[in-house]
Formats: sequence, structure tokens, C-alpha cells
Amino acid sequence: MIALSKEDKEKIRIFAGSSSKELAKKIAEYLEIDLSSNQIVKFADGETFVKSNESVRGCKVFIIQSTSKPVNESLMELLIFIDALRRASAREITAVIPYYGYARQDRKASPREPITSKLVANLLTVAGATRVITMDLHARQIQGFFDIPVDHMEALPILAKHFIKYGFSPEDTVVVSPDVGGVKRARGLANWLHTPLAIIDKRRAKANVSEVMNIIGDVKGKKAILIDDMIDTAGTICNAAQALIDKGATEVYGCATHAVFSGPAIERLKNSAFTEVVITDTIELSEDQKFDKLRVLTTSKMFAETIKRITTSEAISDLFKIPVESIE
Repeated sequence: MIALSKEDKEKIRIFAGSSSKELAKKIAEYLEIDLSSNQIVKFADGETFVKSNESVRGCKVFIIQSTSKPVNESLMELLIFIDALRRASAREITAVIPYYGYARQDRKASPREPITSKLVANLLTVAGATRVITMDLHARQIQGFFDIPVDHMEALPILAKHFIKYGFSPEDTVVVSPDVGGVKRARGLANWLHTPLAIIDKRRAKANVSEVMNIIGDVKGKKAILIDDMIDTAGTICNAAQALIDKGATEVYGCATHAVFSGPAIERLKNSAFTEVVITDTIELSEDQKFDKLRVLTTSKMFAETIKRITTSEAISDLFKIPVESIE
């Protein structure tokens, strides 16, 4: 358990939003405090009502709510929740958003497009949030969209420790980035595991010609770990897994922080070349979204430790450092 003093426990409140109830419960258990009571009502016309059932005056408040599917409802609930707590005289309001929806709309790729992730940042700030905690943003520069502090968590240590625990050795393992844009993330996992790195380079020779996957690096005879920030429809990552098998990888493991799992994702992953798919609980999955190959790791301890350190004004950066024993 993560120890907080009696005085600290008295001045913080942790609330669970509709999209992150299980994660919030685990975070509260780690901190050895009770979840604060609140009321969330969805009216027949689609409106949302949120109210705290206990006083938050002068308290440091943390709302655990991923803006995951249904994205707009989850986001609106969070904004209303923040507004309610601000009007109830909470001293600080931290929005803990394990999965930050709209993160892929972070720039104008063509004329007349919105930058919705910036709009969401503005909405959270105007509603009354004084800090944001999130995990593995699709684009790190989104932190700069906020004029309030943002603590950006990384699931890398959680994922790395899973593979270390199950005996993945540097000699027979390779970490693979599914595209050039994900190289930094893949290199981070490779540093933790002390393995080589490979990259999948996807190209179309010309229009209406199927995509060709060129693998840069040696994967033959090795266990390959494909890492990405999220799995959405799973088309690209499943094709990448098959390409690695075709190039001689003995097994392929997929890992990602956010299990968005849209459309045909579940069926694709079930029927894929993956031996195991490792994700975290930043997005809560229903029972029918779980399957035999899926392994869910909890982020609750990391979020709980972050909340504790914010409450006690301690640094959080060393949560992501590679331990000395892993380096030696």
C-alpha cells in the first residue's frame, strides 16, 4: 500500500467518473482511502447531472475519468463534474484522464480542420481544472495545449516489467515499432529490456496498390514485441504481426497502453498471429471485449503514487526511470 498521513487523507477527495469506476476503486484501495460519494444522472433527453454527496470545501480533489467511448458523453460528464466541484469551493481540482480522447486531432492536416485536442484542453481549463494527469498521449506536444500543469504518465515501466517477469531475454527478443513515428516509444521499451530494435516501414508503390511492409532489423528466430500507444481497429498491428511471422519471428506479442478496440478489432486480434496482446486498464473493457490472448495490466499503482506525490509535493519523474538493477 502507498502511505499517506492522516492529515493528507483528510484533505483529499477521489471521485470516480462513469468511465473509470474500477480503476478509481483500485487507486483508492492503494491509497487506503474511501472513494468519495457522488451522484451521476443521465436524463432521458441525453443531459447529464453530476453532484458530490459530501463537502469538498478547501480540499484537493481528483476526478478519475477517461474520455473513452462514448467519448462525447464521457467528456461532458467530466466537464460538468469539474464545474460542480469548483462551485463547491474545492481548493484544487485535478482531472485524472487515463485515456485522453481526441488526442489524434492535434494538428491541421489540411485546410479548414479543427484542432480538437486543443479545444478539449481549453474546455477543461475553463471548467475549472487546476491540473491534469494523463497517460501516454498520442502526441506529447498536447501537453503544451494547456495553461495549467500536466503530469504525463508513461505505461512503459508497467509493460516492461511484465515482459521481464515472464523471462524475455535480450538474446532472443526484439522490440518492433509498427511505423517510423513510434520509434521513440519502441526504443524506450528496448532500453528497458536491453534488446535490439526493428522498425516496420509501410509503403505503397502507387495508388490502389496494396501496402508493402518492409522490416528494418533482424527478427528471424526471435520473439517480437510490437508496441504502440493504442489499438483501435487493430488492422495495422495485426498485419504487422503477420509480416513478422513471415519474416521468421518465432512468436509475436502485441502491447499498447490504450485498448480502444473499435469495430472489428476484437475479431481481428482473436484470429491474429499474436501469441498474446498486452494492454492496460486506462479504458475499461466489458466482458465481451475480453478474449483468451488478452492480458490486462493495471495502471492503478502508478496513478495512486502520482496522486500521493502531488498531495505531498514530491517529484514524480523517478517513477519512469530504468532501475539500476535493470541496467547492470
